[in-house]
Formats: sequence, structure tokens, C-alpha cells
Amino acid sequence: MRLSGRALRMTIFVDDTDMWHHKPLFTEIVHRAREAGLAGATVFRGVEGFGATSVVHTTRLLSMADDLPTTVVIVDEEERIRSFMPQLEELGIEGLVTVQEVEVVHYKGREAAST
Repeated sequence: MRLSGRALRMTIFVDDTDMWHHKPLFTEIVHRAREAGLAGATVFRGVEGFGATSVVHTTRLLSMADDLPTTVVIVDEEERIRSFMPQLEELGIEGLVTVQEVEVVHYKGREAAST
């Protein structure tokens, strides 16, 4: 896949304890993005944050250490990102989803290892 120029970055903010059918929600999002043929997805785990409930989640409080903010970032062509959005609606995400226009200046994967 070749990706360059104008694209969209979708950022999905969830908690690392959010689940979908007994597995982490962020894992389900990444697997669905891969199945949809999107250019890639990366999960970032935050060390502190709060959302709509205004409850602060942090690694500094032992009681909250397993409920940390997590983001999934996906970059691809606008049409492909927009067509992926219904997949997220199915998941009933309790969090925030944003989309921003970005410019891709470099995108190259590693060569697949031959066996």
C-alpha cells in the first residue's frame, strides 16, 4: 500500500480496562483496522488523564493503576477512515474519537521476511 499526501488521523481515546467480548477494546479496534486493510494502527498507554467523567486516572495511585487512558491512532486516506467509522459504532465506545487532517510525508513498511 502506498500512502502519501493528504490523509486523516483518527484518534480513539478509551480506558485500558474497556473490554469487548472478554478482550481489551483497544485490541479489537486494532484487529478490525487490520481486517479493514487500513494502513496501520498504534496503541499508546497514557500515564495520567481524565475524560468526560472528570475522574483522574493515574499510575501514581495504586487503586487506579489498572484504569489508564489509552489511545489508538490510525492514519489512512480519508475515504478509508470514514468507511471504518461504522466499525467503531458497533463497539459502543465510551470515550472520545477525533479525526484530523494530516499530511503523510513518509510511509514505508519493512520488507517481509522470506521463509
